[in-house]
Amino acid sequence: MKKIRVTQIRSAIDRPQRQKDTLIALGLRRINRSAEHVATPQVLGMVEKVKHLIQVEEI
Repeated sequence: MKKIRVTQIRSAIDRPQRQKDTLIALGLRRINRSAEHVATPQVLGMVEKVKHLIQVEEI
């Protein structure tokens, strides 16, 4: 399966708790931190919810 790298590029301050929880579930806790995931439908759904806070690239 495809793998993706997600990098947090914007702060989670003043965001709804649900978006903060999604970032933590993706393994992102600080700006400029990256995490690699297999591109499953569940992960892609989480990415879609916080796409304005992260950058996504295929590996």
